[in-house]
Formats: sequence, C-alpha cells, structure tokens
Amino acid sequence: MNLLRTTLAAALVAHALACSAQKPAAGQGVATFAGGCFWCMEPPYDALPGVISTTSGYMGGTKKNPSYEEVSSGTTGHAEVVQVAYDPKKVSYERLLEVFWKNVDPTVRDRQFCDIGSQYRTAIFYHTEEQKRLAEASKGMLAKTKPFKDEIVTPVVPAGEFWPAEDYHQDFYVKNPVRYKFYRTGCGRDARLKQLWGSVPH
Repeated sequence: MNLLRTTLAAALVAHALACSAQKPAAGQGVATFAGGCFWCMEPPYDALPGVISTTSGYMGGTKKNPSYEEVSSGTTGHAEVVQVAYDPKKVSYERLLEVFWKNVDPTVRDRQFCDIGSQYRTAIFYHTEEQKRLAEASKGMLAKTKPFKDEIVTPVVPAGEFWPAEDYHQDFYVKNPVRYKFYRTGCGRDARLKQLWGSVPH
C-alpha cells in the first residue's frame, strides 16, 4: 500500500509539473517548438529580448512522464522540444517563429543534422488558434521566399501534454559549455544552417 501511495504521489507531482509548465503566468505567452536536440534550441531563445524562460522537454507522444532514455529510444512518439515563456509586449510570436526557422533544417523528416529518429523531428506545436494561423502563414511565406530549393516538411500541429526534461538537460549549454560545443560542431548543425540560410543565425 505504501508503495502504491508513493507511486501515485509521484505521478501526481509529475502531472502537476507538466501542467504548470504549460500554463503561462498572467500576461505571458507560451510557445513550443521541436527543432532536434533541445540543447541547441535553448540558446537562440534565451538570447532573444522578451523571452522570459526556456524549458527543454518532450511533447507529441503517448507515454506519461517519459524519461530521456525512453524518448531517445524513439518508442514513445515524443519529440524533443523547447517550451518558451515570453512577454508578448516585448516579443511577438511571429519573431519566435523567425528564430525557429533559422535554427532548424525544415527540409528533412524525422531527423535533424546527425540525429536520426522521430524524436528529433521538427514541428511547431501551437497552443491557440491564433498561433496556428500565424505559424501556417509563416510557413507559407517561407515556402515562397526560402533561399534553398528543397520542400519545407515541418508540420504545424496542436500542442499536447508537455513533460519537462530532467534537470541536467536544462541550460545544458551553460552547465556544460565544452561538451555542448563539441556536440554542436560534431553534429554539423552550424555547417548545415549556414548552407541553408547563408549564415549561422546566432
């Protein structure tokens, strides 16, 4: 019985954390993007004026409170995502979309750079109908103005339950700068971004 109560309590806490991560404070907006490795998606948003916080996590799958090991196995259906809390008075959702596009390769399915699997897919997870409208408009405009020939395959999909990743993943580029830079360079992220967009965006 004690084990059951402990397990239930842990599940409730995990659910509460997931829900709280999706509910912005008064006056705040929340946006969620899948751009491959979430370590690499935090820095461009953290550097953007008007962004309050970024949280690495998982979305788009079926398993409750998945672990990194489970998600990285590709069996849960989740994608690695970054959830952005922002002040709409200081930065627009359209600007967040611009940052997203310039930091991903939107021409490939179920992979980003050296990482292969649906857990590394790109996606824009919209939280409101207005975000959906803006995301689809942004994608449509990009399709007309993109500096590369390949088709844009990044989907615009409704946000599901968000599960924050383990603490050691949060702000990884700050906590482990050497390992982060080694991974980012070795994975070919910046080289591909420069090839696609003409320059590395940050």
